[in-house]
Amino acid sequence: YTWIFYRNSVEETPEPISTEVQGTIPSWLNGNLLRNGPGKFEFGNTHYNHWFDGMALLHKFNIQGGQVTYMSRFLQSDAYKKNSDRDRIVMSEFGTLAMPDPCKNFFLRFLSRFEMIQPTDNASVSFVKYKGDYYVSTETNFMHRMNPETLKSEEKVDWSKFIAVNGATAHPHYDPDGTTYNMGNSYGSKGALYNIICVPPEKKDDSDTLQGAKILCSIVPANKSHPSYYHSFAMSENYVVFIEQPIKMDLLKIVTCKLRGKALSEGIYWDPQQETVFHLVNKQTGEVSSVKYHTKAISTFHQINAFEEDGFLMLDMCCSDDGQAINNYLIQNLRKSGEALDEVSNIDSLFTSLCQQVFCQHENLHGDDLQEYGGLEFPQINYRRCNTRPYRYFYGCGFRHLVGDSLLKMDLNDKTLKVWYQKGFYPSEPVFVPSPDATEEDDGVILSVILTPSQDKATFLLILDAKTFEELGRANVPVNMPYGFHGTFNSAA
Repeated sequence: YTWIFYRNSVEETPEPISTEVQGTIPSWLNGNLLRNGPGKFEFGNTHYNHWFDGMALLHKFNIQGGQVTYMSRFLQSDAYKKNSDRDRIVMSEFGTLAMPDPCKNFFLRFLSRFEMIQPTDNASVSFVKYKGDYYVSTETNFMHRMNPETLKSEEKVDWSKFIAVNGATAHPHYDPDGTTYNMGNSYGSKGALYNIICVPPEKKDDSDTLQGAKILCSIVPANKSHPSYYHSFAMSENYVVFIEQPIKMDLLKIVTCKLRGKALSEGIYWDPQQETVFHLVNKQTGEVSSVKYHTKAISTFHQINAFEEDGFLMLDMCCSDDGQAINNYLIQNLRKSGEALDEVSNIDSLFTSLCQQVFCQHENLHGDDLQEYGGLEFPQINYRRCNTRPYRYFYGCGFRHLVGDSLLKMDLNDKTLKVWYQKGFYPSEPVFVPSPDATEEDDGVILSVILTPSQDKATFLLILDAKTFEELGRANVPVNMPYGFHGTFNSAA
């Protein structure tokens, strides 16, 4: 059934539609669950090759007084509009090279191979916040400032107009006052640099987007022409932790990919001979620690939390000891099913103590029973209460398939799991929403969108009691939906 997650027939639902609620949705739960992910993979007779390439489809579940409405819109990015206007892929994405216009003469097609690939504004990874505004983001220099009620783009915003970076991750971190930290690479005559970015918490006026953003510091890659790929980073109260992993980017291959007729992703490779290096940056001073912390070759996409305790910096992350994750999501792999599909995912959660030892050993955050669920990804915590602080619980998806097929709650006190699983149901990233009078860390609910590919139009929003992991209610949505990436809950004012 996996093809159904990536089919081309998903339509947008631009006006809110009602859902059928089963069970009970807590009366205090009021606001919008905003979700992002790829939703369109084909234009005319051309199609994208990689899951990361599909055109951004934005979703909104409005929860109010125990009722839920659903709507979705394709992001009207330049990439989407250009592809739609010509009914073929004209904008290259991560795993797909757009071919030259067949209507151009041979000489112009030949010359077009010598152009640099234009960075895409197909912001399909996440909803993020800067200065109180919502943006949709991918990993290029372009984001779109969004209206969270209408799901319409209000403005395309270019990081490189404000600071010298060529992009930023879709996983920023937030201090309690709204100051936002992120990371982005820059590429210049001296090679690549990893940059820690800081964005101030408040707008000066309504037109303010990323004004006042600054580069806190720059870190030189171990190999300037082969910097590491990173999808996120970690942050404690006083430090940003950058993880330089052995997923490497061959900049020469990337710069010449159009000339060679290859996709950007072909310039990214796994080098298991390289160690993983942790860099610590003081958030207040921008100073990079002279001590570097090394561990074995691991690949990581998402961090769980980082905090300082008793003179140690503790870093919890989802990682594996092979670098195949990116290749797993080529469309031809996603169309596999059965046993072949089950074999490709094996994610381990690691817990690393960073201390004065230069070489770090890990401790598993889980018992043996996690292996039954294929490891854990898309980790989430009670962010507002626990980010950068000691904590007890985290939530995620179990990955026995290439997409999540269970929801997991990990108790770090005794490394025990609570599980929500129903055969044939595929949950998205769990989003934790605290109850208004919460006293304990897990007082609240978990929201997850559940796909049921064996049934047509049987998607639903699941609401679990975060403490017991028992189902409270669900809202059945009468449209098909693709499997998405990340989301956030926007509480009603």
